[in-house]
Amino acid sequence: QMLIGLAGYLSGYDGTFPFQKPGDRYEQHNYVGMRGVRLCRLLSSWVAVLCLSVQLLELSKSLPAALLTAFILIFDTGCITLSQYILLDPILMFFLTGAVLSMVKCNSCADRPFSASWWFWLSLTGVSLAGAMGVKFVGLFVVLLVGLNTIYDLWDLLGNLSLSLVMFGKHLLARVLCLIFLPLALYTAMFAVHFAVLNRSGPGDGFFSSAFQSQLIGNNLHNVSVPE
Repeated sequence: QMLIGLAGYLSGYDGTFPFQKPGDRYEQHNYVGMRGVRLCRLLSSWVAVLCLSVQLLELSKSLPAALLTAFILIFDTGCITLSQYILLDPILMFFLTGAVLSMVKCNSCADRPFSASWWFWLSLTGVSLAGAMGVKFVGLFVVLLVGLNTIYDLWDLLGNLSLSLVMFGKHLLARVLCLIFLPLALYTAMFAVHFAVLNRSGPGDGFFSSAFQSQLIGNNLHNVSVPE
């Protein structure tokens, strides 16, 4: 939601349209500013299709199969419908496909571990995992996928008798840093930005505690002193 809000802010959206239900007319509201919001979703869907196509190309080494996948996704009714509305699903698909693509590309660099490309794809996997979890908890499924792949990868490395325990420890530490600590740090940082930017009262205040509501500008409990 903050990514959608950022797209609207950068494109000049003034935040006056309520978005109560799909199909509401814009009327006197500034539609030009909302083009950035729609562009954000369209770009997310476009990149998701690209990621899936490249992922299939990497796995199958078949260009016709990758092009067929892109063609099917581009004309898929579900993808088109999701991209039309201001929903979280296109952004979720972007991070999900990005995480899987990064994992596949990192696996393809297994013959040159600790190279620049290996670190890049491993780190990008962690960043994509944080984004997927931050959009919806459905993103935990891709965390499970990457986790199982990592366990299999480490188990395979552990069975490699030509690999020293020191080198195996480096592999383990790299994955802990990029696939555990990095996603958790980014996920926590999202909440820090959330509380710093979204600090005003709204219709959903009642779902939160009184202590939290007292920190929201415009809330009846804002800065109210509580007897000790």
